[in-house]
Amino acid sequence: MRKVTYSMGVSLDGYIVGPDGDLDWGAPDGELFRFVTDELRGIGVHLMGRRLYETMLYWETADQDPSLDDSMLEWARLWKPLPKVVFSTTLSEVQGNARLASGGVAEEIARLRAEPGEGEIAIGGAALAAQAAAAGLIDEYRPRVHPVLIGGGTPYFSRHEHRVDLELLETRTFGSRVVCFRYRVPR
Repeated sequence: MRKVTYSMGVSLDGYIVGPDGDLDWGAPDGELFRFVTDELRGIGVHLMGRRLYETMLYWETADQDPSLDDSMLEWARLWKPLPKVVFSTTLSEVQGNARLASGGVAEEIARLRAEPGEGEIAIGGAALAAQAAAAGLIDEYRPRVHPVLIGGGTPYFSRHEHRVDLELLETRTFGSRVVCFRYRVPR
């Protein structure tokens, strides 16, 4: 069965986006960017909410940006064909290799797990991940903890979740002092 993963950059105080919507504190350096690109290779489908979808739209045409270096062009080549499922009540259409979700997150994950296919089911976005976590659907949490306190914003973890014990599978520290963790939810 395909596993569901939740992997995002997070500040040390637990936020994925700052109070003013800023993300500049979490921009990956070359070493971390390569790590995230390697992680992307293992994804078979990416689930996301409207805000993350709109942020990631840049990558649908990024391969045409002459200012990108080879590593960013590689990311764009991997991202563009990746199937994406967008959860939104306000969008009527999506672009690229994306489709609007026809059901809730639990129904979509059940359908994707039942379909033949390889690669992980990745969830991007805290609100969507909170819904999946509340239903007990996340198999692995992969926070990339940045050494910064941003004081507020969108939390990585929902504040209304039940207790979930985790098993540490891996840690990795980068030259930028970002620490990546990989935790499994024991079943």
